[in-house]
Amino acid sequence: MLSTHNALMIQGTTSDAGKSVLVAGLGRVLARKGVSVAPFKSQNMALNSAVTADGGEIGRAQAFQAFACGVEPSVHMNPILLKPDSDCSAQVIIQGKASVSMQAIGFQAYKELAMGPILESFNILQDRFDCVLIEGAGSPAEVNLREHDVANMGFAEEADVPVIIVADIDRGGVLAHLLGTLECLSQSERERVIGFVINRFRGDLELLKPGLRWLEEKTGKPVLGVVPYLQGLNLDAEDAIDVTQNIDDSQPVLNVAVPVFPRISNHTDFDALRFHPNVNLQFVGPGEKIPGCDLIVLPGSKNVISDLTALREYGWDKAIAKHLRYGGKVIGICGGYQMLGQCIRDPHQIEGSIDLAQGLGFLEAESVIEKEKVLLQKEGRISLNGQSVNVVGYEIHMGITTTVGDAVIVTQESVDGLVSADNNVFGTYWHGLFDSPDACSLILRWAGLDSQSGIDVIAERERSINALADALEDSINLQMIWG
Repeated sequence: MLSTHNALMIQGTTSDAGKSVLVAGLGRVLARKGVSVAPFKSQNMALNSAVTADGGEIGRAQAFQAFACGVEPSVHMNPILLKPDSDCSAQVIIQGKASVSMQAIGFQAYKELAMGPILESFNILQDRFDCVLIEGAGSPAEVNLREHDVANMGFAEEADVPVIIVADIDRGGVLAHLLGTLECLSQSERERVIGFVINRFRGDLELLKPGLRWLEEKTGKPVLGVVPYLQGLNLDAEDAIDVTQNIDDSQPVLNVAVPVFPRISNHTDFDALRFHPNVNLQFVGPGEKIPGCDLIVLPGSKNVISDLTALREYGWDKAIAKHLRYGGKVIGICGGYQMLGQCIRDPHQIEGSIDLAQGLGFLEAESVIEKEKVLLQKEGRISLNGQSVNVVGYEIHMGITTTVGDAVIVTQESVDGLVSADNNVFGTYWHGLFDSPDACSLILRWAGLDSQSGIDVIAERERSINALADALEDSINLQMIWG
């Protein structure tokens, strides 16, 4: 039970065991009880990120968890964000700002660089909130990484916080996962584990109880709860692409294809389309053919020139050109917007050794990759087909784009994006366009969807988080954790 501590850490036996969801759900449970609570993840490796109000960058999952807790996202909720830009290197974001390349500092020196700001941010949150819910990363059983660990037990030991270990029973072998993970820990690490949570259980709980008793006898640790497999929850993904949909075939349907680049970023942009009952959203994997569709959306990218090269290798450039010849529509978001232009220059070789790449040539735009990253929350009006509606979004990009033609979005301070002369292509730096219901409807009408039905993404997230919190209150012994 937690007593003197105002923090609890959730670690997992594997990636995607349920750490992010458990932090979000427990955060909502506490917030509904009047507890001021904040999420925290010392180190996150993800290409899905969000912009905080003070112009910092954190993992998308921590922004979602902050939403669940009913608080504004802060850079201190995710002080270290690693954004891979190749198989061997990653950009290191420290307290919201791009600071250094992992390749440049080397893995050996990383812990010394990272632990200071991690503990500083954690202490700031502890001072501001009644409780801090901490999410681990991957698994604490990766003993080869223990010496330099700042994300799991390495942090738990430094911060002296209790730990719950969660495992996904739907994968199979859950008892072995939990027992094996505990056995891989040092004595002091095992002692700070206060219990286990089993996630995504289907079936009759009575059949599982003999296994739970065996696990408790073997480990001396209690099973704090068994969380059921929850259907129909629409929660932000940390990194994996969610393809679940709920299409209403009785209404007109717009077919949308999203090519998945090797370094795709912020694919949560498309959650609103996945939720939309009149949109059939298809993610097209590397090497797959883009199917016949009404709309192709080129997503964001962490390495635009490299992903543009891959796009051509997969033959997607020819498929996009054919799609446009047959009257289809194309949208580019952030990196996808840069690709639609005439060229992309990288004079400082930020992304690699190529300093000039020819774009797809569908927009009169040229982009230059700069050293400083743009991080902005935005509000404005988006205009298409002579209509204009309010829109909110955010920008995360390294580069500027100069254009000739009509802008897509206008704010009080600036304009953004470009619409092609034939009105079949537009690009913008803004992420989150589809989350604004009016803007989503306007874009889908531009793309050819006659139906006016839509979905309120914020309301859908609220419903899903509350359903998750209800399930956790029913299935986890919160008295054993908090008293």
